[in-house]
Amino acid sequence: MGTLLEGKVAVVTGSGRGIGRSIALAMADQGAKVVVNDVGAAVSGEGQDATPAQEVVQSITQKHGQGRAVVNTDSVADWNSAQNIVKTAIDTFGRIDIVVNNAGILRDVIFHRMTPEEFDAVMKVHLYGAFYVSRAAIPHFRAQESGAFIHMTSTSGLIGSVGQVNYAAAKLGIAGMSRAIAGDSARYKVRSNCIGPHAFSRMIESIPGLSEEVLKKRAERTSPDHVAKLAVFLACDAASEITGNIFGARGNELYLYSQPRPIRILMKEDGWTPEKMVEIALPAWRSGLTKLERTGDVYNWESV
Repeated sequence: MGTLLEGKVAVVTGSGRGIGRSIALAMADQGAKVVVNDVGAAVSGEGQDATPAQEVVQSITQKHGQGRAVVNTDSVADWNSAQNIVKTAIDTFGRIDIVVNNAGILRDVIFHRMTPEEFDAVMKVHLYGAFYVSRAAIPHFRAQESGAFIHMTSTSGLIGSVGQVNYAAAKLGIAGMSRAIAGDSARYKVRSNCIGPHAFSRMIESIPGLSEEVLKKRAERTSPDHVAKLAVFLACDAASEITGNIFGARGNELYLYSQPRPIRILMKEDGWTPEKMVEIALPAWRSGLTKLERTGDVYNWESV
């Protein structure tokens, strides 16, 4: 057992299975007390079952003793329920130091067939859920002048993916929200960072078009444990200088992502017209335009 998070209390949403489960276990292994939040829903968001969260708590308490973890089954997608998630940490352990916004669902469908309901459902869990839980925690972080937010973004939003307009919008929104939280909260020594995970999970397994062979290779090379270790690092005091950034973990590879900045600036003293943009700006920009790519086009090598 490590000590990087000794004395800290972590809330990990969606931690009954997959990446969230690995993060909850890894944080407990480093000394944290953990609120294991999970409604126990299917990947699509339907159903409710406390068993997955209870099993994670049982694993933690069996290894580290009673009182090191507690179950919470409130939904992140509701303002009042999100307040209860944070309240569980305060009532049970007396404080909160870490929030990992991991809970999520998928409603994958090609854009021209996507319904408002399919868009709203994903936005509500991912983007609104991250906001609700973070907003519930920030008064405590601010009062104690410490705290770490870790939000799960995705290469679907950072790079691109087919059939995931709702998911991509939510995940890129989370990246922007995290950056803004970091700016608003820096004066209180509160940090906010994102992880774009590459790990075999229920969500990856549910993506249509992936063969059994591809799924098997991904399971062998990209474990949720790799993401969990990165989350522990970002939550620990040794990483106190890091905020407002986006990271990734893929097998034994770690990534620090760039964020949008101007790459080519054109100035014309007498101003621009649309015609001059066609004549001058278009040829100048052409070589620097970001190609329409998918995640697999950018990560075109096997992880190690």
